[in-house]
Amino acid sequence: MAKKKKTRYVCQQCGYDTVQWLGKCPGCGAWNTMVEEVLPEEPKGLGGVRLGLSDAEQPKPIGEVVTEDLPRFSTGSPELDRVLGGGVIPGSMVLIVGDPGVGKSSLTLAACANVARAGRRVLYVTGEESTRQIRMRADRLNAIAEKLFVVSETNLDTIKTHIENTKPELVVIDSIQTMLRPEVASAPGSVSQVRECAAEILRVAKTEGIAAFVIGHVTKEGNLAGPRVLEHIVDTVLYFEGERNAEYRVLRAVKNRFGSTNELGLFEMRDCGLVDVPDASKLFLSDREADSGTVIVPTVEGTRPLLVEVQALVAPTPFVPPRRTSDAVDIKRIQLLLAVLEKRVHLQIGACDVYVKVAGGIHIDEPAADLALCVAMASSFANRRLLPKTIVFGEVGLSGEVRAVSQAELRVHEAARLGFEHVVLPRKNYEQMKNDTHGIKLLPAATLGEALKCAMPRG
Repeated sequence: MAKKKKTRYVCQQCGYDTVQWLGKCPGCGAWNTMVEEVLPEEPKGLGGVRLGLSDAEQPKPIGEVVTEDLPRFSTGSPELDRVLGGGVIPGSMVLIVGDPGVGKSSLTLAACANVARAGRRVLYVTGEESTRQIRMRADRLNAIAEKLFVVSETNLDTIKTHIENTKPELVVIDSIQTMLRPEVASAPGSVSQVRECAAEILRVAKTEGIAAFVIGHVTKEGNLAGPRVLEHIVDTVLYFEGERNAEYRVLRAVKNRFGSTNELGLFEMRDCGLVDVPDASKLFLSDREADSGTVIVPTVEGTRPLLVEVQALVAPTPFVPPRRTSDAVDIKRIQLLLAVLEKRVHLQIGACDVYVKVAGGIHIDEPAADLALCVAMASSFANRRLLPKTIVFGEVGLSGEVRAVSQAELRVHEAARLGFEHVVLPRKNYEQMKNDTHGIKLLPAATLGEALKCAMPRG
């Protein structure tokens, strides 16, 4: 008599499992996401996998551990290398996620061609397209290289055989939701399949010293499809953002074991594929028209200064409560700054609708943009323009004080390079750099009221 296989009900969004079906997942609160899956048979013995470690290795004091520089190699794209922390590390696993059509496959295929042209063998595995379709895209992207190998396959055991035969230094899996392990009795894209396939790819990457790029899908809420454990398995998680019909794309690192997560990569979508944008500040300010409610703020993403335009529209409304809308700034942050404007500067702005956006689709979350947001909303409310060629930055406290921010000199230097003439900044930052102004007139402010007077002088 055949032994009955054990099953569990697993949430397809968060990976929560239970022995019985539930309409609502207790883990993430999603409805109708519990799917019955057959549990894989437990291997006899320990069955553990040690990733690239010697059996004779013993615990030792951390000071005696020998270190060496990680041997990175370039993808041929300065923007992608920047987000990765300086290039690709052999044996690392990178997860790239984004909306359908945003350009994930185009970005990775172009990077594969660049790596192959540099003399490294690359294997591109696709589970969603045929090799003929990949060749057509490669012709359009000029991504033909002798050492770039392509295969259309979804069976992970067969893919491992291809890796053994090809011996690549970089392998791309497009996408992880299409891969399957035959011993896992569930459909491709399920929690069990995604988890097991990712763990096996990681094992191969670590033991063979192969860099692996894994492409993943996102849900309609913009989150990674599949279990959250997938983000914990990989070394780096990159989110590719941008509207499908928009011209520009943003690449962010939300996890990076080998570099900073504050770096930002910018790309422009053209007929020939994605092109790096080295001077992002000029890009976001190219179509700017100075008017009330518009303020330039110098943000810093990792090591890159980036000047972006903050736009605010404040209008009276008969509706209660008034609306506060923003797709680029946390709405709770806007509500807090509105309360400070009304309490400390006595602007009767509470009964108005407030709409805030950032030109170019950039999301702002650093405190240095507080002062620019306040000035933009006050400028729109009073219908008054700022001084010509002015930038604004600083953190705003609940008592209305303007606090110093980090890397002020880098922000001012970028503004000077682009031809700005005035900077409204915290007084403490002014004291630190008043002898090195880069040819820009510094306008220090200790309070929010002083900052508004400096940015929008009467007369």
